[in-house]
Amino acid sequence: MIGRLRGPLLEVGDEDAIVEAGGVGYIVRCGVRTLAAMPKPDAEILLHIESQTREDGTRLYGFLNKDERQAFQILLTVQGVGPKAALSVLDVLTPVQLAQAVAQDDKASVGRANGVGPKLALRIVVELKGKPLTTAVFEPVALRPDEPLKPTVNGESVAALMGLGVSETQARLAVETALRDLGADAALPLVIRTALKNLSK
Repeated sequence: MIGRLRGPLLEVGDEDAIVEAGGVGYIVRCGVRTLAAMPKPDAEILLHIESQTREDGTRLYGFLNKDERQAFQILLTVQGVGPKAALSVLDVLTPVQLAQAVAQDDKASVGRANGVGPKLALRIVVELKGKPLTTAVFEPVALRPDEPLKPTVNGESVAALMGLGVSETQARLAVETALRDLGADAALPLVIRTALKNLSK
């Protein structure tokens, strides 16, 4: 089993990346958030890997930190959640945000993930109760149980682009790239303008 890969980043596609390790190019499936945070080709990268073996072979899933891999593994324990749905959830919620959503029974936030309907979102929230989604310190008591997750610049920017007819995958990639360049505290209008510029390149 492969636990992590370190080496030059050869290519970045819409759904996966190719990382060279020991002279072999490994195709690694990644979420949009992970792909957007990757360096330029030829730069060295370290990915934490989860391997999934099925009848058609072994597929590698890559994450930039251990928390994301851990959340992915735990999401897969939920009935009806496969790798694609798990990646979709982590595209819209970080592990800490997912833990917060679970603690608050906020199935609406989980249901924002592409391909995750209301029933599956509810199952995720119910079945993940008490499970260690992140190693970060998280205090749900500091929040009211009925208080929903606040809209984020990331989420609102993606929604704005999708309202303009941009596909969800393209919108998320463009926004993540914009936030990486501008910083996490960038204002919403600036993020949207920058993301639109990224799409026009």
